[in-house]
Amino acid sequence: PEFGELFKVMVDFEDEMERNDDNDEAYARLIASMAKQNELLAFDRGAVARVIEYGARVVSDKERITTHMQSVSDLLQEANHWAREAGREVVQKADVQQAIESMIYRASRIKERSQEAILRETILIDTSGEVEGQINGLAVLQLGNYAFGRPNRITATVRMGKGEVIDIERRAELGGPIHSKGVLILSSFLSSRYSEERPFALNASLVFEQSYSGVEGDSASSAELYALLSVMAEVPIRQGLAVTGSVNQRGQVQAIGGVNQKIEGFFDICKERGLTGDQGVLIPQANVKNLMLRSKVREAVEAGEFHIYPIEHVDQGIELLTGVPTGELDEEGNYPEGTINRLIVDRLETIAKTQRRYSRPSRDGESPEADEGDAEENGDDVPDEIPDPIPISDGEEDAEDDG
Repeated sequence: PEFGELFKVMVDFEDEMERNDDNDEAYARLIASMAKQNELLAFDRGAVARVIEYGARVVSDKERITTHMQSVSDLLQEANHWAREAGREVVQKADVQQAIESMIYRASRIKERSQEAILRETILIDTSGEVEGQINGLAVLQLGNYAFGRPNRITATVRMGKGEVIDIERRAELGGPIHSKGVLILSSFLSSRYSEERPFALNASLVFEQSYSGVEGDSASSAELYALLSVMAEVPIRQGLAVTGSVNQRGQVQAIGGVNQKIEGFFDICKERGLTGDQGVLIPQANVKNLMLRSKVREAVEAGEFHIYPIEHVDQGIELLTGVPTGELDEEGNYPEGTINRLIVDRLETIAKTQRRYSRPSRDGESPEADEGDAEENGDDVPDEIPDPIPISDGEEDAEDDG
């Protein structure tokens, strides 16, 4: 309570600044000053450049650089240690790199155990092949000041229903409000695209497989949408690709956080299993400016062994993941044959017809499975509207009420 009396002027300090030629030069001068004040060895040109690159990595933005000098000072101190150990008179780029790798190594025990569980197939993650309704989403785990990415399998299923997308994480009280909002948004996208002129006669379920703690954030909503589109169209997804990005009601893919850690987390698994040249990550176009990847990832991308695809709309993403064109409406309001949208529309209409047959009351001596042609021949009216399906009880209390 005394703070306001002692300090009359409030100042909000910025923790990053724009990265340009002038600020890079100022940063280099600051590094020299800090080295002199702390009686460190001088840093050569390559070492200074690597420290500046590290400063941009801290804020995950190649157009910005950190102004949190404590983290920079710690790096300078450790780089100086490794240079002295090597008997050098100046700190070189290799010394700074060794300091960075040593800092990561000391904090990466949980990361290594997580990757080991995937490589030993305790946690199921596919990095090759094709599977319908299954996709690799990407999450970031934060442990103190250290963050790392980890892939998560997301699966989707569909069945006859009335247009509800069930978020299993939310039903199990493991999903946070932002994650639930993401699922509702992708549900709105599906409804607006496919049920404007026809019934959305199916229910769907989404789940993060082998997830036993809370799930929060909407950065997996595009991956969840791709899984739903895949299972609705009955088209498999390439498992060598992982996805991150949130989605809005118009299908645009939006920026997310932790893009570098997410890419590197999936890359590490693919590299351990062997890079095939078909693996990669789909990221939002808006996150390209945030790419500050490790040198090993950059080298693999340059060699064509790993790929990073910037995506602006889910239509681009589903084509890349399945190899099947999305399809646009023609002048008559129909999607072309063999496209994702046409396959989904055809399946929705088939399910609607099936639901209509089973929802009609049966008559003596006739099966409710009789088709519409039989009904018309017998002079019966085929109902225009589809009744709601009979709800399925999910608790003992409902069963007792029904006798």
